Amino acid sequence: MNDSVLDRQLRHMAWANQQLIARLAEQPVEVLALTAPHNEWSAGRILAHVANAANGYVARLEGLSRQPQLETPSSAADLAALAAQLAASDARLREHAQEPEGVAGYAGTKESRYPRSTVLAQVIHHATEHRAQIAGALATNGNNAIDLDAIDLWEFTDAEDAASA
Repeated sequence: MNDSVLDRQLRHMAWANQQLIARLAEQPVEVLALTAPHNEWSAGRILAHVANAANGYVARLEGLSRQPQLETPSSAADLAALAAQLAASDARLREHAQEPEGVAGYAGTKESRYPRSTVLAQVIHHATEHRAQIAGALATNGNNAIDLDAIDLWEFTDAEDAASA
């Protein structure tokens, strides 16, 4: 695809994912168990879901089987391991964005196959949606550690500019 807009969006997603985890790591580990009203998924479970989905999107783009699921983090060490796994998946997704359009699907299944561009767009939307859910779960419980405006595309641009200066 070699689309600079898509690459920028994927870079932002990867940065925002890592910023989210860094902010969670600054909090007492108990925040990982917080939930929003009418949602049984905790912040930690949602975060594991984001990482599992990223692994799944990579597998789909590579025509591999579904990957084993990561466990819900419950400690600082778990968060660090999840951050590393998610960073690796996000980097691979960026590599896949450089490939030509085609169809992506899991190996050995008759599951729906989608254009690569659809999978890559879903990656970005999915992570954004769940970062907001995590912020909401914390905020509902009186913890405002996750400021979504602090990890938006504007802040990312400023961070990239500062890093290249």
